[in-house]
Amino acid sequence: MQLGADHVVVRVPATSANLGPGFDALGLALGIHDELEVRLVASDDVVVDVVGEGAGEVPSGEDHLVVRALQHTLELAGAPLTGLRLRCANRIPHGRGLGSSAAAVVSGIVAARALLADPHAIDATAVLRIATEFEGHPDNAAPAIRGGATVAWQAADGPRAVDLELDARIEATVLVPEARLATSRARGVLPAQVPHADAAFTAGRAALLVEALARRPELLLDATEDRLHQDYRAGVMAASSELMRALRAEGIAATISGAGPTVLALTTAEQTPALDAVLADLVDDVAGWRAHRPGIDIEGARSRRVLEGQRPTSAARDAGGRGRPTPAGGGTWSDTMR
Repeated sequence: MQLGADHVVVRVPATSANLGPGFDALGLALGIHDELEVRLVASDDVVVDVVGEGAGEVPSGEDHLVVRALQHTLELAGAPLTGLRLRCANRIPHGRGLGSSAAAVVSGIVAARALLADPHAIDATAVLRIATEFEGHPDNAAPAIRGGATVAWQAADGPRAVDLELDARIEATVLVPEARLATSRARGVLPAQVPHADAAFTAGRAALLVEALARRPELLLDATEDRLHQDYRAGVMAASSELMRALRAEGIAATISGAGPTVLALTTAEQTPALDAVLADLVDDVAGWRAHRPGIDIEGARSRRVLEGQRPTSAARDAGGRGRPTPAGGGTWSDTMR
């Protein structure tokens, strides 16, 4: 496969997995984005410049997760490898349960796809498969790729995902603590077995959540109840668990976002006063929390080729609400995974 471009820009949203009872299956794309700029250079060097989240912490060469995903995808497509200059403008917090690693992997895969002469040689199914190979499960990768709400699963022939209908009245608020939590630690406290009654309860709530997301947001509080993982993780994220319970006591559908420790609240406009009242008491910079209402990203990963003379990139700009963000350099995103 030949390369068809030497300069691309990619934008990938943050994600919240599980949504309560949908453990390792349900996910939601959020309007917080990482933006990646990739240039091919006539050398063997790989240089990564990171601004924002992860700056000074993540690798700056071939060990960077974006680079590994990008090069792996080019190799799978049979495309030649060359030197790279990457600029990662990161807005997704690291180690907070907002899918930062999935966003990095998807960024690299989608960038490689955009560099190919025929991007469709790596279709959406292949993008999800490659991302799942890196991530281990597809719950964050699926909404990062597709946007909106998704349900993902492992089929006999590989990972699959479908879009879920999403009621336009639903709003997402993320409450991000200063503390980080490694996904491995959050998974490490889960038991190998759970009581049958808890499994049955959670399965029923996950089914209800599909209806609540699509048409009945008034059911979100009941639909986001979980007995499969959140209680077991309370010991490694006590503040998050306490905040989640306080919100739920006020009728707010709050869950732990992914492996935590971020708390996700799903509400409608009518619930905004109740949510604001709880946040005024419990969430502020002094308490070590940041509250964001980023909107829900409905498009997922996007890419475009940068033509000579165009402004290449700028700092990542978050999409407001459900609108479509403008790519760096103006114009429109020329390729999406939907």
